[in-house]
Amino acid sequence: MTTFAVLLATLPGVDHVQAIELTSDAGGTPIRIENKPGQAGSLRLYHALFQRFGVIDRAAAEEGLQLYAEHTADARAHPGKHPNIDRLFIIINGGERYNVTLIPR
Repeated sequence: MTTFAVLLATLPGVDHVQAIELTSDAGGTPIRIENKPGQAGSLRLYHALFQRFGVIDRAAAEEGLQLYAEHTADARAHPGKHPNIDRLFIIINGGERYNVTLIPR
């Protein structure tokens, strides 16, 4: 099994991105993922999904769960431990869709 770290290294860099904001089609407060320790891997993954799909929808979420690799099973076993992965499960199960705004450095 390929690990998250190995898969992450294959994704485009995000040095030019300070953060991304996810805004649900349903409205509400945007969700911010920062380019800082503890969130940088998720930022890179969500950025790659945005580049490929243009939005974070069901197709993007399914690919995202594959890219999170071993962390996906841990998130499934421990809801709340990995909020950025939990969000992908919610998108798949509820059909929600997020638009992405890039915040440059």
